[in-house]
Amino acid sequence: MITYTDDLTGVLPEHLTGSFFEGWPNSPSPETHLRILGGSSHVVLAVAPGGQVVGFINAISDGVLCAFVPLLEVLPSYRQQGIATELVRRLLRKLDDLYSIDLVCEAEVQPFYESCGMKVLDCGMGVRNYSAQSGRDEIEQELNGS
Repeated sequence: MITYTDDLTGVLPEHLTGSFFEGWPNSPSPETHLRILGGSSHVVLAVAPGGQVVGFINAISDGVLCAFVPLLEVLPSYRQQGIATELVRRLLRKLDDLYSIDLVCEAEVQPFYESCGMKVLDCGMGVRNYSAQSGRDEIEQELNGS
């Protein structure tokens, strides 16, 4: 049975292994993944028996007006079970007192987010630095030969 939590206590890099970041050419390591979650304003985890994280969503917020949702990931073998929907539902409930909750996604997943109560907006801009996709510290380690 999958449980949901917003508490990172006891979560270790080995709980974050698997095919998260599917299709990313430079995916973050489990250690960097844990740092991403720890640096987030809000996080919701889907956890399988034994402690393996099988899905997560995070948000970065000013705590006053706005939040941005950068990542929603569910391991491939756990998809189509309602986990992503539940992660979004729980995060939106945590953020329901904010004016703006935004995310950037591919067009093919917009219907999913619409089914969760989000609206397609007619504007948005972004920059992608794919060479930094695995995380800042991992790039610095590569440059320093560590």
